[in-house]
Amino acid sequence: MSPTRSGRSSKASKIPKTLVIVPTYNEIENLQNMYDRIIKAHSGVDILIVDDGSPDGTGKLADKLAKKDRRVHVLHRAGKLGLGTAVIAGFNYALEKGYKLITTIDADLSHDPAYIPQMLSLMGDYDLVVGSRYVHDGGMVNWSIKRLLISMFANAMLKMILGIQQKDCSGGFKCYRAELIRKIGVDRIISPGYVFYVEILYRALKAGARVKEIPIIFVNRGKGKSKLGMGEVIGYAKNIFKLKFLTMIGRI
Repeated sequence: MSPTRSGRSSKASKIPKTLVIVPTYNEIENLQNMYDRIIKAHSGVDILIVDDGSPDGTGKLADKLAKKDRRVHVLHRAGKLGLGTAVIAGFNYALEKGYKLITTIDADLSHDPAYIPQMLSLMGDYDLVVGSRYVHDGGMVNWSIKRLLISMFANAMLKMILGIQQKDCSGGFKCYRAELIRKIGVDRIISPGYVFYVEILYRALKAGARVKEIPIIFVNRGKGKSKLGMGEVIGYAKNIFKLKFLTMIGRI
């Protein structure tokens, strides 16, 4: 029997208390499908939708899902405040509610929730599991050559400037131990946008985290509009150098 507002399936007891954070902004075309696929992948996880005041009705759909399924929770924010701050809000919620494992995933279906059970199965040995496009058997679908080259350049820059050895530094499909998030301290994070995922990986490595990359196939969104604009790209570069500077002065 699938979980409802009145109960959970027996599968829920087989994993530590786990929250899947789904940041959203104008994802009305993808959210229902994402919810269905997360629950199909693992019925024992909870879902937190963090919506940045989407004008397309994403927040209203999130509320409907929460009303039907007690595993779903919703945080409404006043406006488009940035991907990083949305995830941080989710982290704070997870820590307050006593979750042991925290997974982050994009709402646009570029990340397949079918990988979630594999991620969770590795958390007994690792503090952070990264869904990687660039390890063996990983890859991308429907990406333009331009976007692929930008991504590869960005990852090469991160390796050179910050010394990160992981092959996929900027992906958002990750699973964390809550203990690691507490150790890092979300109040110390400076990145509001997409570079947030780089910073959290960098701080995790500096905190001595055991990190594992697993191969995933990243599928470029089929519906909706990408939120990655030139402002995000410029902010990305600025924050990389800021993280390096903070490291040099002993602040990280």
